[in-house]
Amino acid sequence: MVELWIPIAIFAAFMQNLRSALQKYIKGRLSTGGATYVRFFYAWPFAVLYLWAVYGFGDAPLPTANGLFLVYCLAGGLSQILFTFLLVYLFSFKNFAVGTTYSKTEVVQIALLGLVLLGDRVSAVGVVAIAFGLVGIMAMSVARSAITWRSLATGLGEKPTLIGLACGAFLGASVVFFRGAALALGDGEFLLRAAFTLAVAVVMQTLIMGAYLLVREPGQMQAIIRHWRPALAVGVAGFMASVGWFTAFTLENAAYVRAVGQIELVFTFIASIFFFKEKPNLLEFVGIGLIVAAILLLVLLG
Repeated sequence: MVELWIPIAIFAAFMQNLRSALQKYIKGRLSTGGATYVRFFYAWPFAVLYLWAVYGFGDAPLPTANGLFLVYCLAGGLSQILFTFLLVYLFSFKNFAVGTTYSKTEVVQIALLGLVLLGDRVSAVGVVAIAFGLVGIMAMSVARSAITWRSLATGLGEKPTLIGLACGAFLGASVVFFRGAALALGDGEFLLRAAFTLAVAVVMQTLIMGAYLLVREPGQMQAIIRHWRPALAVGVAGFMASVGWFTAFTLENAAYVRAVGQIELVFTFIASIFFFKEKPNLLEFVGIGLIVAAILLLVLLG
């Protein structure tokens, strides 16, 4: 029988794919910071309502926030924001493609950080699955850009590579911190713990990044409200993706969840063929095959 966290992670990956597509659409109307902020600004009311609904229709008591929980939420929120800004900074380099490829090492970094901070161990099957997925992602990156396997190896000490690795580290850290926050709430009902963690984290991110935009890009707040229709769509899609991720993280090792979440690339691959009529090459098929193999390993044997 398929464990509950697996379809939840797949749903989260699908909604994240949709949110990314909507964010690209709105990027022409807002700055990078503004386009990033809408995922929090228009998501927090839904996160709070979702928490109210889960609490109201259940019979479990509302979790009590403790110091460790708040620290994890704050660290996770800041890590996710820093990841976004570093990724944007990475695009300013001519050879940013190498760096963005290394930013996708997040699952490996999640596995290491999860072991250190939370004691989450990865089985032998999990290690093989993560390795398959990593090679598959690298193959997809090489197939879809001008970079080569050689440039990936020779660029290890260059600034874009280091920034890319930092991107993966901050993204991985946010995932582990959010899982740590949910676990810090104790052994209560998992849906309520996930909803409570999500609501607190998104409100924190909204306040932190909102303060930043008011100081550094004050005109963006008006633009975000003016373009509320497309921005709301981003917020709703982002909220639904976050519900899936936070619920799955509460149930299972974050490295496994993100490894299954790599199915997002499969969705993108399928869309590129059927909707954008792009012709994939052999390396892309190899990459997708490895990613699918990694997911199947975790689903069937993990």
